[in-house]
Amino acid sequence: MFRIPGALGKDLCDKDLGMTRRDILRVGGGTMMGLTLNNVLRGQAMAANSPNAGRAGWGKAKHVLMIYLQGGPSHLDLWDPKENVPDKVRSAFKTIPTKIPGKHFTEILPQLAKVNDKFTMINSMSYTPNGLFNHTAAIYQIMTGYTTDKVSPSGQLEPPNAKDFPNFGSNIIRLKPPQEPMLPFVQLPRPLQESNVVGKGGGAGFLGKAFDPYTLFPDGDDLDMGKMDRIKIDDLQLRPDLFSVRLERRAKLRDAINDQMPAIEAATKDLSLDSYYNQALNLISSGRARDAFALDREPEKLRDRYGRNTFGQSCLLARRLLEAGTRVVEVIWPKVANSDNHSWDHHVGLTERMKGKSGPMLDQGLSALFEDLDASGLLDETLVVALGEFGRSPEKGVSTSGNGNSADGRDHWPYCYTAVIGGAGIKRGYVHGKSDKTGSAPTEDAVHPMELLATIYHSVGIDPETVVYNHLNQPRELVKAKPVTKLFA
Repeated sequence: MFRIPGALGKDLCDKDLGMTRRDILRVGGGTMMGLTLNNVLRGQAMAANSPNAGRAGWGKAKHVLMIYLQGGPSHLDLWDPKENVPDKVRSAFKTIPTKIPGKHFTEILPQLAKVNDKFTMINSMSYTPNGLFNHTAAIYQIMTGYTTDKVSPSGQLEPPNAKDFPNFGSNIIRLKPPQEPMLPFVQLPRPLQESNVVGKGGGAGFLGKAFDPYTLFPDGDDLDMGKMDRIKIDDLQLRPDLFSVRLERRAKLRDAINDQMPAIEAATKDLSLDSYYNQALNLISSGRARDAFALDREPEKLRDRYGRNTFGQSCLLARRLLEAGTRVVEVIWPKVANSDNHSWDHHVGLTERMKGKSGPMLDQGLSALFEDLDASGLLDETLVVALGEFGRSPEKGVSTSGNGNSADGRDHWPYCYTAVIGGAGIKRGYVHGKSDKTGSAPTEDAVHPMELLATIYHSVGIDPETVVYNHLNQPRELVKAKPVTKLFA
C-alpha cells in the first residue's frame, strides 16, 4: 500500500508537521531494501547486450498478461481432443472445427474456435514431475522458474516466505520498470492457492516487498460471480482531507529530510530516493490507476461479451490495466486450485462441471479478450499466455497423484498438456508441437514450463539468464532455460 505520511487534517506545509523515521522508510513502498539503482542498471545493460537481442520476438512485448488456469484443465476435453481411442480416454464432448484447417476443439470452446487464428496453441507442454504432482509445487515452478525441496507433511509447499524465488512479474518490473505513473504489476481476482497454502509463487520473494504485485482480491467467496462490481481501491485514493494540490506541495518536505536525518541521506545516497518518492506520489495524484479500475465505464454490451462473472470481468479489467500502462497483469482463475464447482481440478464430475461451469466462462472471457485486444491494436504489444500447472490424465478413473478419481474424472498429468500464447509477434493460427494419439506425451517439439517462462522474458527484452542475487547474496539466473523462438513470426 502506498502511504503519504503526516498527521490527519494538518496543512501539508505546516512547519510543525512532523515526519518520522518510519515515514521516510515507507516512501517508495520500501524500495530501498535490497536494491540499488546501479544493480538495476547493470541488469538492464546485461539484457541489452544479450546474445538473444535481435532474435525473433526479442523485446516485442511492452506488457505481459498471464491468464493462469490454476487447477490443471484437461487438454483432452478442451483444446486437444482425440478420436479413435478407447472410451476411457475419449472425451465425452463432441469435436468442432476451428479457424485453423484440420484443427479441432471440443464443443466446450465454440467462441475460442472462431478466434484461434489470432494465437498459437502449444500442444506439447511437458515436464517430468519429480515431486511436482501437487498443485502448489507445479504452480511455483511456472511462476518462478524454480522448484523447491521444502514441503509440508501433506506434500504441499510451505507458505510463502522472504526466501522464495520471485514471481516472473516481479523480476520484469524490477528490470523493466514502467515509465508511466501506473501500477507496474497487478494480480486479480484471487491469490494462487492449494488448500491452506495461499500465495506461494505469487510474490517478489527475496527481491523484497517493493516488487510485490498490487493485489485486487474483492470480498466474497469463489462462488460469488458479482464480486468484480464491488471493487475497492481505497489505497489508491487521496484521503478525504487531502487535495491534489496540497499533496503535491507536500513534496517540498523532502527538502527537510537531510537537515532532520543526515544518517538517512548517508544510508540512501545511491538509492535514488527522489525517484521512488515521485513514483508513489504521481501514482496517487494522477488518478490513472483509479480510472483503470472503473469497469462501469465500459459499454454494457462489451461487459456482456466478456461474461458477467468473475473471470470474464477480470479479463476485461486486465485489458483496461494494460491500456493504462501496467506492465504485468496476472488473472488467476477464480477458484482455489484443488476444489470443486468451477475449479479445473476435475477428479470427479468432469463432464457436468466443465460443460456448465468452467468451460463456458473460459470460452467467453478468453475469446472476448483476444478479440478486444486485437481490435484495439494492443495485442501487437502484449504477450498473452494462458495455461495451468499441468493437464489431466488420458485415462479416466485412474490415480496418478494419490487422489481418488471417479469414472468421469481425470487426475493430474504433467507429461503432456496445452498452453495458449499470442500477441507481441507470436505466430497467428499456429500449432506448436504435437501430442501422441492419446494425449499422453509429446511427439514433436516438447516445451518445458521453464522454457515458456524464458520465452516470456525474451519477449519483454530480458535475457532469461540474467543474474539476480538472493537473500544470501548468491547469484541465480532468472530461469535456467532457453526461449522457444519458433513461436515468433
